Amino acid sequence: MVKITNSPEETYEFAREFAENAKPGDIICLDGDLGVGKTVFTQGFAAGLGITEPVNSPTFTILQIYDEGRLPMYHFDVYRIASPEEMDELGYEEYFFGEGVCLIEWSTLIEELIPEDAIHVLIEKDLKQGFDYRRITY
Repeated sequence: MVKITNSPEETYEFAREFAENAKPGDIICLDGDLGVGKTVFTQGFAAGLGITEPVNSPTFTILQIYDEGRLPMYHFDVYRIASPEEMDELGYEEYFFGEGVCLIEWSTLIEELIPEDAIHVLIEKDLKQGFDYRRITY
């Protein structure tokens, strides 16, 4: 399916609604170029789970855990992972197969670790369509 958004607020709202159907064990693979709105999507998704604390990209910590919503959210940003083996050091399986929802930015960098039933979300921009235009494929 495809959703077109034309502002960060629309992307946020789409992700908030998307999260309303999230269930324990869901893994959302969130991919797209730098600056397409992966963090905005994650912030909206968190709001949809009832998480009210600030949500930022965990680029330097790789994993942020938010557990105040209706489901825990495990937000991975694997952009700086040198190899999938580094995920073992984080104990990723505890999160992937736990009771929460995982959002994984840059999931293609660890695709061999991603379960088959993961949900893939690709965010793309097209400057010909406007600066804030986003095509979200899921």
